[in-house]
Amino acid sequence: MTLVILDRDGVINEDSDAFIKNLDEWIPLPGSIEAIARLSRAGFTVAVATNQSGLGRGLFSQADLDAMHQRLRTLVAAAGGQLAGIYYCPHKPDDGCDCRKPLPGLLDQLAQDLDLTLDSAVMVGDSLRDLEAGLARGCQPVLVRTGKGSATEAKLRAANSSLLHSLLIFDSLATYVDYLLADAAVQGT
Repeated sequence: MTLVILDRDGVINEDSDAFIKNLDEWIPLPGSIEAIARLSRAGFTVAVATNQSGLGRGLFSQADLDAMHQRLRTLVAAAGGQLAGIYYCPHKPDDGCDCRKPLPGLLDQLAQDLDLTLDSAVMVGDSLRDLEAGLARGCQPVLVRTGKGSATEAKLRAANSSLLHSLLIFDSLATYVDYLLADAAVQGT
């Protein structure tokens, strides 16, 4: 069973430089909820790993974050899928934790809790820090162009980054899931 780890803001829901602070601001991207459900129904383990420093900055409460994550779980369940877990780092960038991406501590916790290995997992994100966290543990990096993804891709191309050679790039989570499920079907035949 393959583990697919998703960043949240910019991959599953709309992102904002002013942070997603409450349930009204948490707006799923088109096709993302169904994509998660499709992965789950196909036998993939799907989990979320997200930096949520707005909590540590006092921009929103634990209750606000819990409400957003409950809405995500409810929508995925209504679409016929499930999330194995939602893991988040509440720390500010200068707090010195090991769970804030690009550090891999959040992924380590997720793997330990789910009793899965990360070396065959996929890390889907819209920023370099998402990809770097996954790469630190041998995950296949996947960049989506939603959220900050197009800007991340442009920076990587401008720098002629060697990361581009191992990186899969898709327009959205939904288009990545189309690719992944089609590839899984081909591999299964």
